[in-house]
Amino acid sequence: MSRTVLYYFAPQSPWAYLGHRRFADLLRASRRDVAVLPVDYGRIFPASGGLPLGQRAPQRQAYRLLELRRFAEHLDVALNVQPRFFPVDGNPAALLMTAVAQTDGADAAMRLADAVLTACWHQERDIASDATLAELLDETDLPAERLAQSHQPEVKTRYDAHTQAAIDAGVFGAPSWVIEGELFWGQDRLEFVARKLGL
Repeated sequence: MSRTVLYYFAPQSPWAYLGHRRFADLLRASRRDVAVLPVDYGRIFPASGGLPLGQRAPQRQAYRLLELRRFAEHLDVALNVQPRFFPVDGNPAALLMTAVAQTDGADAAMRLADAVLTACWHQERDIASDATLAELLDETDLPAERLAQSHQPEVKTRYDAHTQAAIDAGVFGAPSWVIEGELFWGQDRLEFVARKLGL
């Protein structure tokens, strides 16, 4: 079985934000490789019976905000539960991370993912804006030309392939990990991820 952890998430997911750094810590401790795979949940939700946030029942939306506050306090993570730029199109950031992962490697993509998630959920910046994404490349010491590269058709093709792979693996929510063929969903399942990684 592959020792590479498949990491599926959305750049605009608060749950991915809450779990990203803890997952990165587990990766370092386990010395596992990772495939950083931002995917399009606009395709995944219809395939898996999920609904976009705005189409969910009011009580589900209200409880989501309650749980976000609870987890942010529990984890001592700075989080704006209703940031200025949300809902937001995650595709531009996802395509940028796809380009970075392809060209600069998984460590660079993990670094950029952290910056993007933090920009959305803590700093309240518009992660759908090319201007913001250019700033985040600079802040993470990544080449400015990756932004133009992210607009190329081959990057979109790779992004679409990763999304289909997620659907085929049974992914339905963010963040999700596949480790040695086993699926884990949710930042609150990281304890089980740690066990699977032998930690």
